[in-house]
Amino acid sequence: MLKTLGAQIKEFKKDSFLTPVFMILEVLMETIIPLMMASIIDNGVEAGDIHHIYVMGGCMVIVACISLFAGTMGGKYGARASAGFARNLRKAMYENIQTFSFSNIDKFSTAGLVTRLTTDVTNLQNAYQMLLRMCVRAPISLICAMIMAFFINARLASVYLIAVIVLGMILAIITVRAHHYFMEVFPKYDDLNASVQENVSAIRVVKAYVREDYEKKKFTQASKNIYNMFVKAEGVLAFNSPVMQIVVYSCIIALSWLGAKMIVAGSLTTGELMSLLTYCMNIMMSLMMLSMVFVMLAMSIASAERICEVLNEKSDITNPENPVYEVADGSVTFDHVTFRYNKTSDKPILDDVNLSIRSGETIGVIGGTGSSKSSLVNLISRLYDVSEGAVLVGGKDVRSYDLDTLRDEVSVVLQNNVLFSGTIYENLRWGDKNATDEECRHACRLACADEFIDRFPDGYNTYIEQGGTNVSGGQKQRLCIARALLKKPKILILDDSTSAVDTATDAKIRKAFAEEIPDTTKFIIAQRISSVQNADRIIVLDNGVVNGFGTHEELLASNDIYRDVYESQTSGSGDFDEGGAA
Repeated sequence: MLKTLGAQIKEFKKDSFLTPVFMILEVLMETIIPLMMASIIDNGVEAGDIHHIYVMGGCMVIVACISLFAGTMGGKYGARASAGFARNLRKAMYENIQTFSFSNIDKFSTAGLVTRLTTDVTNLQNAYQMLLRMCVRAPISLICAMIMAFFINARLASVYLIAVIVLGMILAIITVRAHHYFMEVFPKYDDLNASVQENVSAIRVVKAYVREDYEKKKFTQASKNIYNMFVKAEGVLAFNSPVMQIVVYSCIIALSWLGAKMIVAGSLTTGELMSLLTYCMNIMMSLMMLSMVFVMLAMSIASAERICEVLNEKSDITNPENPVYEVADGSVTFDHVTFRYNKTSDKPILDDVNLSIRSGETIGVIGGTGSSKSSLVNLISRLYDVSEGAVLVGGKDVRSYDLDTLRDEVSVVLQNNVLFSGTIYENLRWGDKNATDEECRHACRLACADEFIDRFPDGYNTYIEQGGTNVSGGQKQRLCIARALLKKPKILILDDSTSAVDTATDAKIRKAFAEEIPDTTKFIIAQRISSVQNADRIIVLDNGVVNGFGTHEELLASNDIYRDVYESQTSGSGDFDEGGAA
């Protein structure tokens, strides 16, 4: 874990080194000041030497200025180092998340990743700053103060040893108890973020079903859980202050009583006693700081572990040693393909799929809900890897291709269409960042998106809100299809991406595809048989098994599932899930 986190310090190593250097300098200067005060009292005030007072006073001012400068620089470099460390952590996590395959992403919840990128990183940032400053300052200050105290008077300094042992034991108990509660807080942060995310992303559904009160209660409960844990943790930490004060005042009383006796006996001076009292405060405050540092570090360990989970997670889909950088054509072959999302699962999602598809063919994919239609096409662009068998594109196993090369040649329009905040042009150019305005318009004509874009006052410069909330479901689908077409792919996958489009527009889109991109292999996943009946061939999936594969006429004649669904849909009585595939 330390190696993983330490690798993210990078260009802030200099700041991380200078921070403790300045903190040590500050402590050394602060340690010298009580000795100067003792000298002023013993050799200046009591001896009546005004010159000595001026000289030592001037030296104290210089030492104090050096201490102030060192403390300021330590704070400056510490802030820079910790903020830079946090920046690098967020960047490293975000970049690693981008490399994840779908199976990697499935291991983390969205809310969990958000918590790691925000709260957990902030905790580590604070802990790192305390590590560079307080973790250096407190023990050095403690050691220096103890050394100076024993140097002045070993007998009186022994009081500190007893105090340090007692206070150390009590603070250790407090730290352990508080750490237990802090460890339980972070999963509850995930619940809180999940509640917010679900409510905001599904606000229309919440309002449509008048469930605002329910969502408020859910959020309140998640927030209350965090509150309760922090109250328990802070309740334990609250003992720090009274324990600290009891020990400090006990030391002061003991030092004053014993010191007074020693002054009367002539074995201790007034200045030395004042210095010992000052070192007493230094020692006790150092222990107090150490206790807070331990609590913060204990709390940040949980955050560090969660962050390392993301940083150490490696994509299970990577480039081979000598990848292929050219896809010959859009032919696709499924060679005895078996696929499981969970490798330990007994029942496969796809079982022994054997298909051979020629380049340029239009392939329909039909099946009931949960029949693994999307899982089948996800294997083509290697969003998942097969468990057994092989998927070949252009005559080569998809695992032999460079990932970027393969995915550049496969355009996918998913069921959940996503548009980003920006103009229509900017969204379209996700398909090809160098596409000209005319190429964008041509893609929109093929997707029948130009019909509604031309009606917008700003046309293709119309601003799309985040998630495409200011366009309808059908408009969003057509924009996503146009975006996919701009890639000029060898394979185009439409995963139920015309479900919100009327039948006439659906037919126009399919006709445009047949005429304009005849060399592109097209996979059309649909629930409506009318969307795929003109395809060159149609795959009928049933519970992860290919139940039929042929033309519309061949399946009507030979496939019971396809025939039953066709008859139910043409008679207007149902959809695919109500037919023979149910």
